[in-house]
Amino acid sequence: MKKLVFLVSVFLVSMTMEAQITTPQPSPSSTLKQTVGLTDVTIEYSRPSMRGRTIFGDLVPYDKLWRTGANKNTTIEFSTDVTIDGQELKAGSYAIFTKPGASSWEIIFYSDTNNWGTPQKWDDSKVAAKTNAEVQAMPMDVESFMIVIDELSNDSATLGILWEKTYVGVKFEVPTDATVVESITKVLDGPGGNDYYAAAVYYASTGKDINKAKEWMDKAMAMTKEPAYWQLRQQSLIQAKAGDKKGAIATAKKSLAGAEAAGNMDYVKMNKDSLKEWGAM
Repeated sequence: MKKLVFLVSVFLVSMTMEAQITTPQPSPSSTLKQTVGLTDVTIEYSRPSMRGRTIFGDLVPYDKLWRTGANKNTTIEFSTDVTIDGQELKAGSYAIFTKPGASSWEIIFYSDTNNWGTPQKWDDSKVAAKTNAEVQAMPMDVESFMIVIDELSNDSATLGILWEKTYVGVKFEVPTDATVVESITKVLDGPGGNDYYAAAVYYASTGKDINKAKEWMDKAMAMTKEPAYWQLRQQSLIQAKAGDKKGAIATAKKSLAGAEAAGNMDYVKMNKDSLKEWGAM
């Protein structure tokens, strides 16, 4: 009997130890991934909520170092070097710390990401970059702490921090143009038609040397057995920009015929609009 009672007790203790209750996190974790130009940006952070509390100047004191979220460090990772307020930030992962103020915040990118909250001992040598951002008042409350990446372009974006009625934004720049130009230079040592085409379209779309773009596009089309109507469309636009209206009209007519054959009415319209603009219709 004693043996049976012992075995039942062991079984109950075992069941108690294995049983676990799962509940939601008060500050759920979140991951944001965004490509800016050719740079991959990843942000990992926790999202506390207001829950009726006054946040800035109370729960989060002014002019004190803040973890910028909850729980472990809020981190941002860049796949390439970036520039923040004229300061180069090497590719890698950084903790984001802030000092919120009533009218502006100090934003700090810290190379040590292995902290729970703020570092026990601050090390200025680990500050990779820091800048200030003006506070912008929001017209409504943002209940849950939020980080966004907006104002996207090929060369830059803005890291935005929102909570309560507060927004601050930090612009960062990425080396897209330098990377693309380096890639073009490298590839064009032994390029194919697709390489010439990509280089020509990039140069034309970013306002670079249009004559070089035309040269590359002419080479691309010469190396392409049967150019597609959408390729011919790009060639006609580059020819027009370079001042070769006669060539642009002839190429646009070929693109129009190809688009009509393919049933692509968007390209049909675009080619007709260009031909009218160039006085050919």
